[in-house]
Amino acid sequence: MRTFADLDELAAAKGEHLGHSDWLEITQDRVDRFADATGDHQWIHVDVERAKSGPFGGTIVHGYLTLSLIPMLGQQVFTVGGISMGINYGLGKVRFPTVLRVGSRVRAGVELVEVIERPPGRQAVLRWTFETESDDKPVCVAETIVLYVP
Repeated sequence: MRTFADLDELAAAKGEHLGHSDWLEITQDRVDRFADATGDHQWIHVDVERAKSGPFGGTIVHGYLTLSLIPMLGQQVFTVGGISMGINYGLGKVRFPTVLRVGSRVRAGVELVEVIERPPGRQAVLRWTFETESDDKPVCVAETIVLYVP
């Protein structure tokens, strides 16, 4: 876990890889609950029997579920002190180069791409690379934009 005392210290780390989260196993129960929360019940995610004979040999994780892991996994990688809040400002480029199979373990690596002044604080662009133990390609590469307010 990397800890930044304040926004100046964070800005000084521009261009650095901040670390990796722990591994997290993605269960069918998590996928089913995400499907219920979002209304996305596409069979490749939730129909275990049908998915066995489908294109991926089993159920796969929603791309948006992978993205939704950013807050949980991110708090394992770094923290920023001296702020009152971090606000989700948006996303940049997001890609899913390969599928994440249910039952796989995934982790996130984080790179600090940019930090700029954006009143009332500083805006950071973070590149998240989600990887599994079983595939050379990442399952997701996404840029998030966070506004940190002192």
